[in-house]
Amino acid sequence: MGSDTTVTVYYGPLSWFEKQLGKGARQYLLDAVNERDEARRRILHTVDGQEAAEEEPAAPRPDRLIAMSSDYASVHEHAITNFVGLVREIGPKQLLLHNPPEAIHTQLDRVFKTKVKSFSYPVVTRDTLIKFRDGYADHLVGQEAVRDRMLAALYPLTTDRRSKPVVLMFYGPSGVGKTETAQLVNGLLGGKLLRKQFSMFHSDKFASYVFGGTHAESSFARDLLDRSSGVILIDEFDKANSVFHSAFYELFDEGVFEDKNYRVRLGPALIICTSNYGSEDEIRKSLGEALYSRFDALISFAPLSPTEIKQVIDRLVDSRFGALSANEQSALNSDEIKSLLHARASGTGNVRKLGKLVDEVISLLLVREVLNDDPRESYEIGTKDVA
Repeated sequence: MGSDTTVTVYYGPLSWFEKQLGKGARQYLLDAVNERDEARRRILHTVDGQEAAEEEPAAPRPDRLIAMSSDYASVHEHAITNFVGLVREIGPKQLLLHNPPEAIHTQLDRVFKTKVKSFSYPVVTRDTLIKFRDGYADHLVGQEAVRDRMLAALYPLTTDRRSKPVVLMFYGPSGVGKTETAQLVNGLLGGKLLRKQFSMFHSDKFASYVFGGTHAESSFARDLLDRSSGVILIDEFDKANSVFHSAFYELFDEGVFEDKNYRVRLGPALIICTSNYGSEDEIRKSLGEALYSRFDALISFAPLSPTEIKQVIDRLVDSRFGALSANEQSALNSDEIKSLLHARASGTGNVRKLGKLVDEVISLLLVREVLNDDPRESYEIGTKDVA
């Protein structure tokens, strides 16, 4: 049964896969497996002298059987290793699989006529370069050298000659625009940015996440398959233990990432790693020559100057004011807040910290207004630990 099953494998984000399915009737793999297991658990009792009960009819053959990328985690490991047997037992007319493990795809290829459809990820174009060049200063203060280095780094992705990712290392102090630059590029291309913070992984789970564990565990490879963006951001790459560096050699070289369960080919994507390294020499010593040499460019982000810090403060205050109600705006003086922070926050070059400080000062002034307290006291509370 099911020898005439047609199989289509889809690689790409879930939202795209749903569109590919359309509105036709569908049955999901997990439901079919549960129905099969339930039928196996039924026991037929017969009593002497009574007519035997008729066996229940077999379940109808599904027209379209669908497996989502998250479904494989709920299927027993033995069913993964003998997935062809499972398909033959259920016998669907069409089998549609979303981002299956490599073992499943390989099995199906040997037995069934298998088609493959892949999502077309957003790519960098000449128009992308123009928008990045012209819009960079509106999103970030300073870092003009970064803008020019980025334009040079992105250019290869605009040509048909590029078939593998461009891999960049952003380095420099925290809060000066590294993550924001990656988000800017992604915003120009579209799709949800795939962002992973390696500082979050300091246990054995990181090994299974990178190298692959059971199908029930999350993995970097599966996240790569499920992504909708052509930009991959690996934050705090310097926090990853050196034992994991080898996992990225092939990814950075050829755009291929393979773990115990999945194989992913990225194509001309953009991979951005961020770190707090202070120099290229520090990067080379920390990562080793093998990994260091695989970056297409290492782009330095400089600390913000006092003038640039003031520009950041002005932008943050204006942005926060724009989100306030008319009554809240009338209770505050944005110029006074800017002047205060210019004088007291000049030593804070971290944009994220400045944003939190602006939020705190505005909130304190507003609550003093509500409580009819002296607003000058809130200035002192809001800025006494700054600089």
